[in-house]
Amino acid sequence: MKPAQKGTQKSAKSTTAISKKFNGFTDEERVAMKERIQELKAAARLGPGRDKADGESAVLAKIAEMPEPDRTMGRRLHAIIKDSAPALSPRLWYGMPAYAKDGKVVCFFQAAQKFNTRYATFGFSDKANLDEGAMWPSAFALKGLTAAEEARIAVLVKKAVS
Repeated sequence: MKPAQKGTQKSAKSTTAISKKFNGFTDEERVAMKERIQELKAAARLGPGRDKADGESAVLAKIAEMPEPDRTMGRRLHAIIKDSAPALSPRLWYGMPAYAKDGKVVCFFQAAQKFNTRYATFGFSDKANLDEGAMWPSAFALKGLTAAEEARIAVLVKKAVS
């Protein structure tokens, strides 16, 4: 009978590919973090009595900077969210148009060029009341908006703030 060999098992860490080194954040991620810092500084300057119109003008300006078709989708989403949930306050969040309730982001629109993806994203934070059982969608890829998508988004936004 052979004696049991000790210490021959390699750790999981040593078997992973060494070539997969962390090179830091992407340029897009760095830009998003810098935008978030600027947003926090601007909010601190404005103080707690920050005007809802300030957030709306910042969101509309950010949407206006987007290339097509994201600009059109952003404008349409803004209108749908305002109509569906007037209690939500527009604001920027990591450089993206977002909509908050009591200062907490509920939903956001991420243009495709934000992180060089092939589609835009409409997403919800954990503050959204969308829970359905043990699993539910929290973000949706958008390549365009038809009446069907607009109706579904309106329903989801209403539910998210309920």
